[in-house]
This record gives sequence, structure tokens and C-alpha cells, in this order.
Amino acid sequence: MSTFEDLKIPRQFLNAVADMGFTTPTTIQLKSIPAVLSGQDVMGIGQTGTGKTLAYLLPLLRILNYAQGNDARAVILLPTRELALQIGQAFDAVAKYTDLRKVVLFGGAGAKKQIEELEKGCDVIITTPGRFLELYLEGYIPVKKIKHLVLDEAERLMDKSFISQFHRMLEVIPHKRQNLLFSATMSDLVKKISDDFLKFPVVVDIEPEQRTASTVTQQYIKVPNLKTKINLLDELLKEENYNKVIVFCRSKAVVSNVGKYILRKYGEDNVRVIHGNKTQQTRINAMNDFKEKDIRLLITTDVAARGLDVIDVSHVINFDVPIVYEDYVHRIGRTGRAFKTGDALTFVTMSDEYHLAKIEKLIKQKIKEVQMPTGVFVEETPYEERQQMLREIDMQKRKENPDFKGAFHDKKKQ
Repeated sequence: MSTFEDLKIPRQFLNAVADMGFTTPTTIQLKSIPAVLSGQDVMGIGQTGTGKTLAYLLPLLRILNYAQGNDARAVILLPTRELALQIGQAFDAVAKYTDLRKVVLFGGAGAKKQIEELEKGCDVIITTPGRFLELYLEGYIPVKKIKHLVLDEAERLMDKSFISQFHRMLEVIPHKRQNLLFSATMSDLVKKISDDFLKFPVVVDIEPEQRTASTVTQQYIKVPNLKTKINLLDELLKEENYNKVIVFCRSKAVVSNVGKYILRKYGEDNVRVIHGNKTQQTRINAMNDFKEKDIRLLITTDVAARGLDVIDVSHVINFDVPIVYEDYVHRIGRTGRAFKTGDALTFVTMSDEYHLAKIEKLIKQKIKEVQMPTGVFVEETPYEERQQMLREIDMQKRKENPDFKGAFHDKKKQ
């Protein structure tokens, strides 16, 4: 079995990786690191939890080697501030025994402190697209010395909200550079941008037929309504093996409602609740508490699906089925990380069965159905909730078949 030493990594980086608890490179690291070190463009495709961050960060920092000048020589581009902060922490761990410097830039917070950090000088800028462009246009980011550009979570960066910003960045960053692109999936948009952005890349596509980690057991339970979902969650949490759990909800409103109930039941010493309406510092503190303290439950929207790296998460519970199907891959990737095993359980209402089928098509595997635990009290579905689910099913059928006329179609005026 190969080791990091076999990859010709200098001792200061080997010591840092050992301190992080890693001894054996993952497949994507084993295949990507030599290509990055050789200066080639690289496209790495691998599900969450396979070690993509270290696959580009370790060789990139090896190339930069030591602090030099005041202007950044590399940019790592990320879709969310949570992920930017996470990669910033990974940088600190890998660069522990070097003098390499980084600045983390993101929106949703004042720019003053970030500008002060830039003015001190750095080797790597870890950033979201919007804040980078903002500070570049204000004259705070010199770009002439940038020789390396990394796109992490590339499939998310290709969302409509980022694509124009990304193209503007390509216009201002020097064309002669090394490009690295890493993604959990090979979507059509990722394929398109890779064709435009990468020059004769080395493609590292690990386990292309399976988009979710084999270390994660995937199951789902059919649930009739919201109140029964809460009863089911409560019953599951009675099990001692549910010791480090992330509960994903579709909306801020559901997070708030579920969070209030769970906080009353289990107390603030065991639960953290985050969503987009929380302040940035509150969200950072909550995720750090979950990662570093003995916090049992994190209840969140997909704001944490990509920006949280906790090795010992025992369970991911999809309280709601995600309707952005890629998010399923990222959600369940929060468990079963770093060679450990984990469980992912999804609650499925009758209007979610359509989305479940789409997710199974995306990940190219069937998710196993399991029965409701006997101790769960099954509530009667309220009339309005049932009608809403029937409307959603109607819309799903019309989406698949435009000629379909269901109970809720627009009736012609007489």
C-alpha cells in the first residue's frame, strides 16, 4: 500500500499530514498529487469524503514551498463562505511547519479585516467569487503573480449565481497558469467549463459508476406527514448509536420548527441549529461547536452540506428529501468520512417519491427501504398538508408528461 512518502512529499508536509491523522493517501490523492506536482492541469472527480481537499492542497503548497513577496501566487475558489473557512483551516494544518500565508475572503461580513490581512501579504487567497471581484475592483488584490487557480466544488460554482462572476475572474487573472478543478460529480455544466477552462488535463475520475461513498449505508423510511417525521426523529434519537447526528431540512422554517422542538427536548448542551437567517458568526460558532465539542445534534439547511468536515458523524438524517439532487450526495457525504463508516436515513413522504427516484438515478444505485420503528406514533395527515402533497404530485406528473391533466389543472372558463 502506498504512503505519502512514496509521493515525494518533503518532510515538513509529511509531518503536518501525520499530525492530521493521515498515513495512507486515498485513491484520488494517489492519482492527483503527482499530476499537480508535475505542473499539469488536473480535473478530479470523486464523491465527498474521498479526500479531494488534500489531493490539491498538499501538492499546491509543496509547489509554493515558502512565503515569497506580498502578492498571492495561488487562488482557491469556493462557492460558500463555510467552505472557504473550512479550506482555510485545512491550509493551516497542511502549512503548519512552513511560513506559507493565506487570506480567506468571503461576503456576508465586513471587508475591513480581510483588506488588512491582504495588505500584510499572502501566498494563497481562499475566496468566494463575489468578494474576490469586489476587492479586486477596489484595487486590493494584485493578480500579476497568480500562477495557480483551483476550483473546488466546481459543480456548485457553475450555478447561475456564480457563472458570470467566474468568467469575470478568468478575464482578470493571468492566462498562463496551472488550473485545478475538483468536483463530486461530472455534470454537464462541469464538463462544459472543464473544456473551456482546462488545458489537456489529467482526468482523475474515481469510481465513476458510484457517486456516493461505499462507507455510507443508505436507507429511507416512508412517512405520511410532518408531525410523524418529528415523532420518528424523536424515536431514532433514543438510540445510543445516534451519537453525532446532522439533521438536514429543506427550508429555514422547517429548521426553526424542528430546532425548537429538539432544543426543548435535548437542551442547548446537546443541540445546535443553523440556517441562512443566522448571522455568519453564529453559524461559524455552531459548526465549530459541533466539530470540536461534545454536541450531539446539528439541525441545518443545506448551508452545511458542503462546508462541514467532521470525521466522526455517525448519522445523517434527511428530514426532508432535497429537491436539488446533487445536495443529497453532499449531505450524506458528511458521514462515512476518512475510512470510517456511517449511516444516512431519508424521510420520504408520498410527494417525495418522485425526487427519491431522481436521486437514485443520479447516484446509480437503489436506496433500501426500511420500515417505520414500532414505537413511532403515526399522526393523521391534516387536510391542507395532504392537498399540498397532491398538488406537488400533480406538478411532477405534468413535468414528466406535459399532456397530463390532473385534479389540479387549470380548468377552462365556460
